[in-house]
Amino acid sequence: MSGSASRSRTLNDPEAYLTDSYQRFVVVVSGPSGAGKSSFVKTLLDHGPDLVYSVSATTRERRPHETDGRDYFFLTREEFRRRVDAGEFVEHAQVHGEWYGTLRSQIEVALRRGKNVLLDIDVQGGQAVRRVYPDGAFLFILPPSMEALEARLRHRATDSEERIRLRLENARREIPTVEEYDYYIVNDDFEAASRNALAIVWAERCRTKRREPVAAGS
Repeated sequence: MSGSASRSRTLNDPEAYLTDSYQRFVVVVSGPSGAGKSSFVKTLLDHGPDLVYSVSATTRERRPHETDGRDYFFLTREEFRRRVDAGEFVEHAQVHGEWYGTLRSQIEVALRRGKNVLLDIDVQGGQAVRRVYPDGAFLFILPPSMEALEARLRHRATDSEERIRLRLENARREIPTVEEYDYYIVNDDFEAASRNALAIVWAERCRTKRREPVAAGS
């Protein structure tokens, strides 16, 4: 049977569409520091469709509760630069004075395993990832106000006054980039906001463009 005949048979056969197979995709969560991205990531991993977390690499110091390889790959600046030069990153950027990057191998291995890949990255990284994975789902988490954002940063008690001011200054530059994302979520009421995030990702999983019809003869 020719290729065109086979395609015609697939298009005209309803059985070819009675499948739940779909193309795996990348989910990017961005937003200013203190907006609550980590909480959304945990909810999506626990209740989202086939999601695994892409562990980023960073040059910043490891915090007491963090584990290398689970929360981040903690690299020296020299090792980070070596990997940049070797083309191992999908994206990398300097944020708050430290380097962060997404390893290409982390994403590609997960997609081949039939998993959707969740990335928690800054807006610079989100822009770079969209160039490589334009069919991904891009979510931006917004604080309800700048006052609320500052209160959250201070409540964490993990940063110096200088670092808090730097994060707030960066937030003022990052928030307008929400226009470059597919979806926005205001993190005022976390339970309601997390339900919105889950609904978005589940809807993306069910988009018709991601469906994989059964091949003729299968």
